[in-house]
Amino acid sequence: MDDVSFLLNDLNDAQREAVTLPVDTHALVLAGAGSGKTRVLVHRIGWLVEALGVSPYNILAVTFTNKAASEMRGRAFDLIGGKAEGLTLGTFHGIAYRLLRQHWQEAGLPQNFQVIDSDDQKRLLKRLLRDLELDEQQWPMRQVQSFINGNKEEGLRAAHIDPQHNPFVETLLRVYRAYEQQCQQNGLVDFAELLLRAHELWLKNPRLLAHYQQRFQHILVDEFQDTNALQYAWLRVLAGGTGRLFVVGDDDQSIYGWRGARVEHVHRFSDDFADVRLIRLEQNYRSTATILKAANTLIAHNSGRMGKNLWTAGEQGAPIRIYRAFNELEEADFVVRQVERWLERGGSRDDVAVLYRSNAQSRVLEQALLRAGIPYRVYGGLRFYERAEIKDVLAYLRLLLNRDDDASFDRVINNPPRGIGARTLETLRAEALAQGVSLWQAAQRLLAAGRLAARAAGAVQGFLDLIDQLAADTADMPLDQQVMTVISRSGLQTHLEKDEHKSEQAQSKLENLDELINAAAQFRPGEDAADETPLQAFLNQAAFEAGEHQAAQWESCVQLMTLHAAKGLEFPLVIMTGLEEGLFPSQQSIDDPARLEEERRLAYVGITRAREELVMTWCEKRRWHGQERFPLPSRFLSELPPDCVEEIRPKASVRPAGALGGGFGAGGCKSGLQKVGAPPFSIGDRVLHGRFGEGIVIGLEGDGPQARVQVHFDEHGSKWLMLAVAKLEKLG
Repeated sequence: MDDVSFLLNDLNDAQREAVTLPVDTHALVLAGAGSGKTRVLVHRIGWLVEALGVSPYNILAVTFTNKAASEMRGRAFDLIGGKAEGLTLGTFHGIAYRLLRQHWQEAGLPQNFQVIDSDDQKRLLKRLLRDLELDEQQWPMRQVQSFINGNKEEGLRAAHIDPQHNPFVETLLRVYRAYEQQCQQNGLVDFAELLLRAHELWLKNPRLLAHYQQRFQHILVDEFQDTNALQYAWLRVLAGGTGRLFVVGDDDQSIYGWRGARVEHVHRFSDDFADVRLIRLEQNYRSTATILKAANTLIAHNSGRMGKNLWTAGEQGAPIRIYRAFNELEEADFVVRQVERWLERGGSRDDVAVLYRSNAQSRVLEQALLRAGIPYRVYGGLRFYERAEIKDVLAYLRLLLNRDDDASFDRVINNPPRGIGARTLETLRAEALAQGVSLWQAAQRLLAAGRLAARAAGAVQGFLDLIDQLAADTADMPLDQQVMTVISRSGLQTHLEKDEHKSEQAQSKLENLDELINAAAQFRPGEDAADETPLQAFLNQAAFEAGEHQAAQWESCVQLMTLHAAKGLEFPLVIMTGLEEGLFPSQQSIDDPARLEEERRLAYVGITRAREELVMTWCEKRRWHGQERFPLPSRFLSELPPDCVEEIRPKASVRPAGALGGGFGAGGCKSGLQKVGAPPFSIGDRVLHGRFGEGIVIGLEGDGPQARVQVHFDEHGSKWLMLAVAKLEKLG
C-alpha cells in the first residue's frame, strides 16, 4: 500500500475513525456544527480510492446544493488529483437529470425532454386553471403548485391519491391529472418530477437498477437530515442489499420540515439498514466554548435526539450579550451601535451577520443601517422595498396620486388576477402607443368606444372604478390607514391569505405587507417634504430606499439574512434579533411540539453561526401584523445557561416564558437573566372589572407602566388589559 498518511494527518480521532471505517458497513456520522463534515466526506472518498483500492467509478456522492457539490469536487481534486474525475458527484436533482438523459426511453420520456423551473411551472398551471374554468382567486396557483410538488416529493402521482369524497381534493386532483398529461405530451419535467421519474425508472426496470446497484457500491450523502421521503426512498432502492451508505448529517440542524425534510430519517437509519456504525463528530473548530455551551444547553430541551455535545479546544470567549429594547426601532439602533463598535475595534463589515426569523424584520434594520451609512446586503433575498408584494402595493398607491403612471398601471391591472388577459393588455398598450396617451387614458377610450369584449371590458372598468374609489375613500385617512385599505380592498391580502397555511412563502409575503403598514405608521416626513402630502413623501422615501446603493459583491458589507438562510455559514459576530414569543418561536409553533422543536433547532443553528461573539435582542413592544404588541421574551433566552449570559442593560428585567406557564412548568430551566418583582396578581386569581365583570387571570407580561394582564372573563372571553388603566379588583 502506498503511503496514505496524508489522508489522516490533519484529522482528529473521531474524524479518523469515520474516514477509515471498513467498506462492508453502513455509517451514520452525526456531524455537529463546525465539526468538519465536508472534510470527513472528502477524506472518506480519498480513503476508499487510495487506501482501499475502490474505483472512483463505483463511488456516488450526493449533496443538496450545487455550491456544496462544487466545493466537494474541488477538494477531492486537491486531495487525490485526477482520480477524482471518475467520481459521480452532484445534487439529487442533478444526478436524476443525468440518469433520465441517459435512459429517456426506459423512463417514458422524449429524447429532447425539457426541464422547467418554478416560474415555468406556474405559467403552465395558470393556463390549465383557465382551461379547466377554475377561478385563480378561488384556487390560488401557489396552492395548486404546492399540492402537486408536495405529493410528488412523497412519491405520489395523481392516480395514487384517494380524494375520500373531499370536493377540495377532487378539484386539485383534476388539475394534477391535467398537469401530468400536459407535461407528458410536451416532454416537460419539473424539479420534483426529476427525482420521482428517476425513482420510478429503477422500480420499473430491475435490470437497470441492478446495473446501478453494482456500479454505485459506495454512496456518500451530505446533509442527510434534509432528505425528504422521496430522496430517502431513492437512496434505499439504490443501495439495495449490496451498496454501502455513508451518510453525514445532524438531527439538531434539521430546520426544513416545512418543505418536506424529515429528521426521522436520521433516527430510523439504524433500523432500516443492518450493521450501521454510528460516529459522532463533536469537536467544533468554529465557536468559542461559551457559545458551544449555550448551544448544547438549549438543544438539550428537545426530546428524541441522537445526542451529542459540542466542545472546543479553543478559548472560553466572551459571554453572550442579551439586550432588551423598548421597541423595534431602538432594537435596530442598537444593532447599528454593535456594528460600529465592532468596526471601531478593527473588525470588518464582512464579519457581521444580523439574523432574524421573518423577512419582514429586515425593513427597520435596513433603514437604520442606511441612516448610519453602513453598507449592507440582504443575503439570499431582496431588500424590503424591492420585494414583489411591496412593489405591488406601492404601485397601487402611486396610481391613487397619478393615474397616468404607466409602470404602476401595467404592474397591478391584473394583480391579483381579475380576468384581464394578455390579449387585452396588448390591446391597451397598442392603443396607448398609437394615440400617444397613458395606459389609463387608453383604457378609458377603448371602453367609451366599446372596443373591448364584454368580459374584458367589465374587468377593466372594474379596475378603473377600484382605483377611483380607493382614491376618494382614502384621501383623508392617516397614512397607515391608506396603506391598510389599499392592501385589503385591492385583493392582494385576500389572494395571499387563501394560501396562508399552505405556503411559507405566502405567509412571509403577508408579514411583509403588515410591515409596510408599520412603516407607514412610523413615517414622519422630513423638512424637505413640506409641500407634499404624507403619501407623496412616503412614496418618495420608499423610492429613495429602493434605489439606495446596494453593496456590490466585492464590497465589504454587513450581511442581513433569515435564520434559515444562515445555515452553513459562519461569522465572527452574529446578532440574533427578535427573540420573542410569537415571533421566535413563531406563533404557529407554540402549541405544536414538533414544530416547536424545529424552532429550537433553528435557534441552535443561529447560535452556532457565531465564531467569536454572539448578541441576542428582544423588544418589550413590537408593532407586528399592524398592531402594537407587548411580547414575552423568547423561551429560548431562558433556556440558556446563566453563566454564559450577560445583560447589557443590568437594570432591565426579563421574565422567562416559563414564569407565565409558557411551557417550562414548575422547576423548569431558569435563566441567568434578572427576573421581575412580584406582580400585583397571580395566574389563577379571580378579579372584577367594571365593564367586563368577573374573570380569572390566565397570563401576565411586562412590568412597570407596560405591565399587562390576560383575563378570561365569564361573559366576554379572554382580553389583555394594561394594569395601569384597567382598575382590576382582586376577589377573595
